[in-house]
Amino acid sequence: MSRVLAFAYPGDLSLRTGGYGYDRRVIAELQALGWTVTLLPLGDGFPAPSAETLANAEAALSALPDRSLVVIDGLAYGVLDSWANAEAERLRIVALVHHPLALETGLASDEQARLRASERRALEAARHVIVTSPMTARELSANFAVSPERITVALPGTDPAEPAGGAHSVPQILSVGTLSQRKGHDILIAALKTIEDLDWQATIIGSRTLDPATTGALERQIETLGLGQRIQLTGEIQDPRPAFAAADLFALASRYEGYGMVFAEALAHGLPIVACAAGAVPEVVPPAAGLLVPVDNVEAFASALRRLLEDGKERRGRAAAAYAAGSELPSWTDSAAIIARSLDVLA
Repeated sequence: MSRVLAFAYPGDLSLRTGGYGYDRRVIAELQALGWTVTLLPLGDGFPAPSAETLANAEAALSALPDRSLVVIDGLAYGVLDSWANAEAERLRIVALVHHPLALETGLASDEQARLRASERRALEAARHVIVTSPMTARELSANFAVSPERITVALPGTDPAEPAGGAHSVPQILSVGTLSQRKGHDILIAALKTIEDLDWQATIIGSRTLDPATTGALERQIETLGLGQRIQLTGEIQDPRPAFAAADLFALASRYEGYGMVFAEALAHGLPIVACAAGAVPEVVPPAAGLLVPVDNVEAFASALRRLLEDGKERRGRAAAAYAAGSELPSWTDSAAIIARSLDVLA
């Protein structure tokens, strides 16, 4: 059996986002399992590339030899529908869908409809589809006409960690996520304003460059609310694990998550969680480990934060539940083995 594949990805594979982190770890684990993986960059700007970038990406993919096995990250694959249908018989195409493109926050209705249609057409041409959560599998089956037998669910892996130190005299609140509309940092900041009577310091880790408009809006919000001395926007950092280890509480108000790797990371470090019941988050965060509130509800988010900050006993209990849940999460080796079994069938 030939264990050779091309892994096609848009943008910069080194970016510290959950999707790219998943790609990097799966590639490394597949190589450790004996797969030869050739990286195939598709260019910047996806899922809204320039005409030139799209043409170059299609040409690079079409240059693959007949019967090549190619895994394509969904951030690009969802708009490669014309190419995918033209090459579906010649190549063995596997789509890796972190979450459907049309479910990104802030899209205009016509753009959402266009992306939903193009991704549905692209997925029709894939031999197989890998997703990162059961929720995304259900979404693709219900709304993108992907039959369950063509879907493999491979949860992201999580590295084991020691319980976070916690117990600071001033509680440390950690949030990790790209500064984009979907991550809901504006809701977190507004909620923190309503509990400024309590002691806390907050750190938000995430790229400031992928969505400059949102970054600027968050900076202005912090300044306007007078929270510049209490909320730090660190930008992207190479290794956020020390920040998890030093935190008392994890809070992220995402409006949608296809899985939410940072929530799994928080569980692995034994951090109690405040989040929104959005996308796959309820599947990742057990009820005993965190408080989940409705999306875009500042009052509810603030109430949950206040509850855990004021009640040390509850915070410690949820921390223990988080660590227990984190210890049961799959490893990256487990995740890659699931993917490898699906690829072996195609190879």
